[in-house]
Amino acid sequence: MESRKKKEKTADGLLIFLVLLLVVCGLIFLYSTSAYNGRVKFHDSAYYFKKQLFATSLGLMGMYLVSFMDYHFLVKMAPFLYGVSLLLSLAVLLFGDEYNGSKRWLSLGPLSFQPSEFAKVAVILLLAWVITKGKEENRGILYMAGRMAILLPIVGLVGTNNLSTAVIILGIGVILIFVSNPRYLPFVGIGGVGVVFIGIFLGMASYRLERLAIWRNPEAYEKGFQTIQGLYAIGSGGIFGKGLGSSLQKLGFVPEAQNDMIFSIICEETGLAGGCLVILVFGLLIWRLMVTATHAQDLCGSLLAAGIMAHMAIQVILNIAVVTNTIPNTGITLPFISYGGTSVLFLLGEMGIALSVSRRRKD
Repeated sequence: MESRKKKEKTADGLLIFLVLLLVVCGLIFLYSTSAYNGRVKFHDSAYYFKKQLFATSLGLMGMYLVSFMDYHFLVKMAPFLYGVSLLLSLAVLLFGDEYNGSKRWLSLGPLSFQPSEFAKVAVILLLAWVITKGKEENRGILYMAGRMAILLPIVGLVGTNNLSTAVIILGIGVILIFVSNPRYLPFVGIGGVGVVFIGIFLGMASYRLERLAIWRNPEAYEKGFQTIQGLYAIGSGGIFGKGLGSSLQKLGFVPEAQNDMIFSIICEETGLAGGCLVILVFGLLIWRLMVTATHAQDLCGSLLAAGIMAHMAIQVILNIAVVTNTIPNTGITLPFISYGGTSVLFLLGEMGIALSVSRRRKD
């Protein structure tokens, strides 16, 4: 009994180490990448770094507190949290702030945040709640379609101005339902519906179709400048890079380099070796989340860890695919590394949930 009690209070040390490693490396890379833009725009080379450090500090405190909470309590709060995310996403459409042509932020006095980041966490909690409430023997195609239908309101609201986040939410939903269902064939139908759904969203706005054309031939379009400069940065880094802080492409050639395109600057400064190491650390983190899901004490814990793993994997893959022009530009940040206080805050909150699951793992 004493041994079991002790095990329940022990968090996954390797998971904590990987998260802290990504957070520290993210701050270093962010300062290196954003110093020029901060100095030009705000006369402070550490402007972006200080804001990210503040958000990261709050996130780490939140991760620590959440890791000691019983994740079952958070799952019980899921319907309420999902409702809040719907209201916040609606508020973005009505009162949101627009930056660089995207309406994704809400302002509360001097602070601004992206409700779409909160929506990802709310969706993971909601699906864990819904799936654990359902009966296992009734998990057929209609059951799966019904669970996905629950996500349509938030996907519709978020997808209006942020298709990439809508795709991530749908991906999280598909993976969680896949994990909870022993059958594979129904997912072929769900995949087909998903492709149609994404096609409809692409056709609803001309700028999304334009992104497809830019992806196919970035040199033919003025808006392909960022993609081309990002590829120049990756190519010029060689095997071991130019050295930390020595990037040329961040000096205005890659617009807002500290955001979605930060991986290209990492490759320029640390080379192919550095880029591969970053991918390796993300791979280890995703593997550790999978281990947490496998050893969770119940289905609810497994679904939470699997949902966080899905979110991390989808976002990392999509960001690196965009930076390397493997897929069209979608405006997705690199977790823990790209600039964005809301993103790092809620990502660390998710890590706190994963640690809570690991504390209550089965023997």
